[in-house]
Amino acid sequence: MPSRIAANLGRDSNNELIRFTSIAVGSLFELQMQLKIEKDISYINTKEFNNLYEDSRKVERMLITFLKKLKVRN
Repeated sequence: MPSRIAANLGRDSNNELIRFTSIAVGSLFELQMQLKIEKDISYINTKEFNNLYEDSRKVERMLITFLKKLKVRN
């Protein structure tokens, strides 16, 4: 996700930053789904899942807030 946003830093367009941040949000949702699958197949236990998933939710809230602020500036 950080790489998606960093890929835009050399560009001057706010629209591009919005696009790359949106892609990062999509990547985060993919990660959350992978965590659910890992828990379902017992690759990680419930405690590990809960910790990782909550961390991902914190990042999700930060990315969504950032994206909303970018859209307001646009």
